[in-house]
Amino acid sequence: MDPDPTAPRGRRVAITGMGVVSALGLDAGSHMAALRAGTCGIGPLDIQDLDRLTVRIGAQVRGFDAEARYARSELSLYDRTTQLALAAAQEAMDQAAPPPDPERDLRAAVVIGEALPGMGSIDDSYRAVFQEGKNRVHPFLVPRLMASAPASFISMRHGLKGPGWSVSTACSSANHAMGQAFQMVRSGVSDFAVTGGVEAPLTFGVMKAWEGLRVMTRDVCRPFSRGRAGMALAEGAAIYVLEPLDAARARGATVLAEIVGAGMSMDAGDIVQPSADGAARAMRAALADAGLAPGDVGYVNAHGTGTAANDRTEVEALRAVFGDHAERLRISSTKSMHGHALGGAGALELAAVIMALRDGVIAPTINYAEPDPECDLDVTPNLAAQAEIRAAISNSFAFGGLNAVIAARRAD
Repeated sequence: MDPDPTAPRGRRVAITGMGVVSALGLDAGSHMAALRAGTCGIGPLDIQDLDRLTVRIGAQVRGFDAEARYARSELSLYDRTTQLALAAAQEAMDQAAPPPDPERDLRAAVVIGEALPGMGSIDDSYRAVFQEGKNRVHPFLVPRLMASAPASFISMRHGLKGPGWSVSTACSSANHAMGQAFQMVRSGVSDFAVTGGVEAPLTFGVMKAWEGLRVMTRDVCRPFSRGRAGMALAEGAAIYVLEPLDAARARGATVLAEIVGAGMSMDAGDIVQPSADGAARAMRAALADAGLAPGDVGYVNAHGTGTAANDRTEVEALRAVFGDHAERLRISSTKSMHGHALGGAGALELAAVIMALRDGVIAPTINYAEPDPECDLDVTPNLAAQAEIRAAISNSFAFGGLNAVIAARRAD
């Protein structure tokens, strides 16, 4: 199962830093402790014009004091997405603790996924112009709402001067971003990468738009359970530091896990309806890229949105890829706890994969009420489980039929 470091696919890639800001906690440790405990971060929202919404719950980051973290001059430039991303990136860089290396920084990459950039700034500016009748908006509105803003400000804060961009592929954005960063480090294009995803969609405008799709729950998110009523929108950020495994070991860095493959596919079908074939092709591509057989995988962090169609289709795809081994897989949807952070979802979920590989703890799928015959795999209902996991995959399947799967293994 171990990838051959001399194989044509390239260098082995380690995760040496992790930072998380979510509805479950303001740092990676708190986020993972809540995952272990089966804590639900979904609850009543505190946003403007809440009374005009029919769906009034979501997974909101509480206690994030931006004014204590950033100078006033910085806050004039930072939308909430950038604020969350910078906080997570700082934690990841602090943990990785790379030694100063100007030559490395010239080729260091920053690749960040985000589906709906600058929604708070857009909502505020529309309210000012259309509701309050103002003739001006914030002078830095454009840099605040740029999709590339989180990547740009991360590069500026940490002096990273190599390739950098944002990725926007709806709910697969983070996995696409992390997959691209992984491929760059593996191929030698970059020797260091900061990557992950962020989203801050909990605004009146975004919530009203999602209400129109009629896919959101009004109480709790219960993926794979009979009677599930839909997804819960979330905000949050998770950022990771990637570097060559040999280099990480040589400098004595703590290796959290090893990314070994990335698979991507398009359904070429419906703009919103999921495809089992497209999802299965992305999973197979990730396994092939990693040099893993289906039987090598012990855990799947499912896309698991809590909608009837998505969960049913994902189980169909898992059975197609893993065959009889699907019955032995440990599976969970952590969106039941931290909500669906759209472009940031895959990054928040990679923390659960690291926890499974490093600590042998399988995060639960909470709020599970009763089995659904169409979702008849082991989805770790309600309580965390212990298991020795050597390899895992994390699934993200997006509107538009854009699928991205990350494969990782334990750092042995």
